[in-house]
Amino acid sequence: MTPAELSQAVQAAVRNAVEAGELAVAVPEHVTVERPKNRDHGDYATNVALQLAKAASKPPRAVAELVAARLRELPGVAKVDIAGPGFLNITLDAATQGELARSIVEAGAAYGRNDALKGLKINLEFVSANPTGPIHIGGVRWAAVGDSLARVLKATGADVSTEYYLNDAGVQIGKFAGSLQAAANGRPVPADGYVGEYIVDIAKAITDAVPGVLDLPEAEQLEAFRTEGLALMVTEIQRSMNEFGVHFDTWFSEKSLHDSGAVEQAIVRLREQGHVFDQDGAIWLRTTDFGDDKDRVLIKADGETTYFAADAAYYLSKRDRGSEVSVYMLGADHHGYVNRLRAIAACAGDDMDRNIEVKIGQFVKMLRDGEEVRMSKRAGNIITIDDVVDWIGVDAARYTLARSSTDSTITLDINVLTSQTNENPVFYVQYAHTRMCGVARKAKELGVDKGTAEAFKPELLATQWENDMLGALGEFPRILAKAGQLREPHHVARYLEDVAGVYHRLYDNCMFLPKGDEEMTDTHRARLWLVEAARTVIANGLALLGVSAPERM
Repeated sequence: MTPAELSQAVQAAVRNAVEAGELAVAVPEHVTVERPKNRDHGDYATNVALQLAKAASKPPRAVAELVAARLRELPGVAKVDIAGPGFLNITLDAATQGELARSIVEAGAAYGRNDALKGLKINLEFVSANPTGPIHIGGVRWAAVGDSLARVLKATGADVSTEYYLNDAGVQIGKFAGSLQAAANGRPVPADGYVGEYIVDIAKAITDAVPGVLDLPEAEQLEAFRTEGLALMVTEIQRSMNEFGVHFDTWFSEKSLHDSGAVEQAIVRLREQGHVFDQDGAIWLRTTDFGDDKDRVLIKADGETTYFAADAAYYLSKRDRGSEVSVYMLGADHHGYVNRLRAIAACAGDDMDRNIEVKIGQFVKMLRDGEEVRMSKRAGNIITIDDVVDWIGVDAARYTLARSSTDSTITLDINVLTSQTNENPVFYVQYAHTRMCGVARKAKELGVDKGTAEAFKPELLATQWENDMLGALGEFPRILAKAGQLREPHHVARYLEDVAGVYHRLYDNCMFLPKGDEEMTDTHRARLWLVEAARTVIANGLALLGVSAPERM
């Protein structure tokens, strides 16, 4: 019995009590059952009686007694105790617990997937670094977290579209073009321009690809460097993302909003909503009505369109393309954007607590030999995605960046993340997977296997270590649903570390295969089913994080 099935059983027990006239309450749509920290409290616990007591006008323990009486009649339920003010502690028999191993193995890659967010259409925008240089380490964090979140959301039933917003219009693109032009002509880069070897590399690539570009008039030359440089930089960003295992469904151009008239149309739509006003020759959006610290200019008095106007048009574009929830994942220096983006949604007539979510990711530091690493030779003054991959590899980077809440600043220790020790979290989890694969290889060498599903005897998985393993594996669907609902994929990574720890203890305390002249027993076979179930969960979890599940290390 899975935790989800037990939850449904508790829900059915409540429904039966209501139908029998013993409880006068609304049957809850969902009942939470959890593994208690103290195993003396049973295999699972639920507080449903405490939740229903007030509505039922009964003491919680009286409600618990009514539910417990029905649960005790269910096949596979060994014991139901009532604890404290009315908690239900449920103990399953070994056979019912052990059946989970068969269920997981038969489900394979589908195990853990659920419908917690079924049908919800989400536009997930992440990274979106300016195409004026390589992706820096802050963007690398969002690449790892954003792509993992997209996988988690899809696994929980959401309809997800991933998006990279290219800031390919505005002042910074002009500075980028000017920096390339200066480098190509052997002139110093402007004081407010971009530096680093990559600028020299791109400038040379343009002069090689566009013969005679340096003979063009200054204005035409600058435009050539803008167009060609932008194209090369976007191609470079796409290459980095692909090598990092990140795919975007849409690469959305800010420039297209201006060229298509979408910005002007957005202002008209927002004015129709009653939130646009004219003052001092400029056009404004009254965002203070919805929590922003000041109203925002859309069109300046000189007729220049602001970045904020493009932000408004971009949000409306997402909604027009079918997004029900627009999730923005922004860097640590973008706190000021939270209220203004939420206000755009509200000004457009949307629910800013439902239709838009803005997540802020904190800074990342890197250490080598105890010293902080700050510089990249190629980029000049930042650490790039290629640096991170070169130093610690894709798996370590993706896993480590995704395993912490984005609310916290994190430090990546290059020495730790390139070591094969339990201090390295990705190694700890991957090593558990290789151990599981090693058991399967050894069984094959011995000429034995786990046998057929029909011959599987789940009741033999009865030790403390096996019970702990089954309990941990049963939590995967719940953890995955939680990660999707909270938009926090780090819950998956931390769960995998817990599962790995439980497995290492199981490995140290239970014999999976016969030794010497011992015969293969049904207990060995049952344990092979359990090992395969654990391997399936680890592999499924790593896949959600975009991390490989190696068979050997």
